[in-house]
Amino acid sequence: LTHIDASGSASMVDVSQKTVTVREAQASCVVSLGETFHLVASNALAKGDVLKVAQLAGICGAKATANLIPLCHSIPISKVDVQLELDATARAVVVRGLARTDGKTGVEMEALTAVSVAALTVYDMCKAAAKDLVIGQLQLDYKSGGRSGTYFRAGLRRSDLLPSARPPL
Repeated sequence: LTHIDASGSASMVDVSQKTVTVREAQASCVVSLGETFHLVASNALAKGDVLKVAQLAGICGAKATANLIPLCHSIPISKVDVQLELDATARAVVVRGLARTDGKTGVEMEALTAVSVAALTVYDMCKAAAKDLVIGQLQLDYKSGGRSGTYFRAGLRRSDLLPSARPPL
């Protein structure tokens, strides 16, 4: 494991010898709303527009990743895109988040943090109306750049990626 030193202690990875490349990652998760779905869809919650507030929270979350996760590098993020889409069939919100940088380390954690914070914001804004909300399916959808190259989650389709994504297809 790269975050453990020879003595078994936690250690931040030294990226000083790595090459600067364009690195991009997209993550996603789902917030099951149940009976609260109609309130979110009709923008009828007293706290305001759930999807817009959660989008902004997700962007802020990506930018704060290194402050939240102890061994993450503080990196210059060149792009964050967070989109929330209502899924009427599942009575859920699908959250997708993308992060991009020109750097020596990846942005997977920034993308995952973006969607996590957005999902938690949806929960926070809806909790007065219902307590049975569920946040699930938090996952990395794809990443590109760096030594390990490109990763696409099995079954991922181009339509699952945000329009701002620039994966090498």
